[in-house]
Amino acid sequence: CGCKGIRSCLLCEGPAQAAPPPQGEDNFTYCPATGLAKGNEHSEFAGWAFPFPGVFLMEEFISEDEESEIVELMDRDDWKPSQSGRKKQDYGPKVNFKKQRLKAGSFTGLPSFSKKIVAQMEACSVLSGFLPVEQCNLDYMPERGSAIDPHFDDWWLWGERLVSLNLLSGTVLSMSCDSEGSIQLFPTSSKENRELNPLGSFTQTPACQNPGEVGPNCTLSPRLVPSREVTVAIPLPRRCLVVLYGEARYHWKHAIHRRHIQHRRICVTFRELSEEFSAGGRHEELGKELLEIALSFQGRPV
Repeated sequence: CGCKGIRSCLLCEGPAQAAPPPQGEDNFTYCPATGLAKGNEHSEFAGWAFPFPGVFLMEEFISEDEESEIVELMDRDDWKPSQSGRKKQDYGPKVNFKKQRLKAGSFTGLPSFSKKIVAQMEACSVLSGFLPVEQCNLDYMPERGSAIDPHFDDWWLWGERLVSLNLLSGTVLSMSCDSEGSIQLFPTSSKENRELNPLGSFTQTPACQNPGEVGPNCTLSPRLVPSREVTVAIPLPRRCLVVLYGEARYHWKHAIHRRHIQHRRICVTFRELSEEFSAGGRHEELGKELLEIALSFQGRPV
């Protein structure tokens, strides 16, 4: 396998498997229809919610036939072992993130089959002006114990929008926040009728003697909880497209836990350039060169 440092997979853990990194259950679930993270039924946050901005999710972004064709074309090229039980195919420039150095290297562009995918993205308003300069395909398998630890994508080189296409099986994107701040939760229902209430209209009436008390004549007041106690599950159906931007991109780490890989899953992630490499930026010319290569759609994995 390709594991290094503290990362591990089922292959390197061997018969006497080491305990994987702690992976607690997510206690909220994101709802694309409302943009809310809602407390899970069996968690301490059941009946509570908060706005979770910066996520765009489109189901059935491609058809089953398109998915089959894409995966078949991917499998014609080699998959390289990667960390935490994953395999990968990279289409992008040569980068040293630690030293902040960048060059084209052997990068020859995104693969030809991605040209149609990128064209379809133009119909999404949240992706207006999105020009991918890098594509990374990641192959997850349950027998390898595939996962990816909570992390932020680099923001020296990569721009605001992270775009991923989820293929072959559904999974869960787990979001966590390790800041010192707090999150304000709002009640979504009463214990009596479990009916949803409109967020932003919650006040605690005089009939409520204790915070958190619910009765026929009172409603719950908003509640502050430490950010570190909150984890949000974003269910990713097969063939969906998900975009992280804004707060979800810069304030929340994202991860895929081992328990959420039940079948083979391929993630196709596209990244755009940061402002430093875009028009008017310090490295505008290098950015233009890399985009010209990327959008030739003549690439092979580097």
